Amino acid sequence: MPMPHTPPSTPPPSTPPSPDPSPRHSRLLAALPAADLTRLGAGLELLALPLGQLLYESGIQPKYAYFPTSAIVSLRYVTESGDSAEMASVGNEGIVGIALFMGGETTLSTAVVQSAGHAYRVSRRVLLDEFERCAALRRLLLLYTQTLVTQTMQTAVCNRHHSIEQQLCRWLLMTLDRIPSGQLVITQEMVARVIGVRRESVTEAAGNLRRAGYIRHRRGHIEVLDRDGLEQVVCECYGVVKLEMQRLMADATDHQPGLRAVAQMIGAG
Repeated sequence: MPMPHTPPSTPPPSTPPSPDPSPRHSRLLAALPAADLTRLGAGLELLALPLGQLLYESGIQPKYAYFPTSAIVSLRYVTESGDSAEMASVGNEGIVGIALFMGGETTLSTAVVQSAGHAYRVSRRVLLDEFERCAALRRLLLLYTQTLVTQTMQTAVCNRHHSIEQQLCRWLLMTLDRIPSGQLVITQEMVARVIGVRRESVTEAAGNLRRAGYIRHRRGHIEVLDRDGLEQVVCECYGVVKLEMQRLMADATDHQPGLRAVAQMIGAG
């Protein structure tokens, strides 16, 4: 059943009001030894990323990589007809721009800010210099890249085999892991673009979750009321990705004690 029409409301601010975050609000940066973070920190630039900002387009060599602290970035594939679907998303657990250190230089994905917030930007040259110099950073980034590959593969499986309601639950839970407040500033049209389905399908799925008491929504906002309820409905894809990230980060704790805290934070999400 379609949701009742609500009159337009005042658009939310492009970025949430919050104090400037520290680099340690990025889980990857927080896991670096202090000396390595200090050296890399000289090349980091704090940015406010508004909703919808394009960080890079497909086929273009990115000039910068981004470590989100409170922003969430959607990695999408855009077809020639203009349709798009999200392959993965990156929050404060990761880095946007893996092509810079993986050797491919360009990527088929487009990076768009899905949830406004902050990120630390680092130039290609500085990142590559530190990637070669710093074993701790190199190990961290390669482990994270493996989790991103897992997320991409699981998203493809989910989009092919699971219901739109389950896909929406997966997306909501992954977003909640990065925005604990449970308040999401996003329209259903934007969610439909992310998942790669018709807006009417998202409206129907969101209506089912609302009637079950799991979420509340109004124009441009989604609020999660019952996370446990969403976890009962979601498919296994959400858990697969989360457990793989915990496993990979835990595997590195013997080499980098700081990663133990990262793995614990991911598990707590």
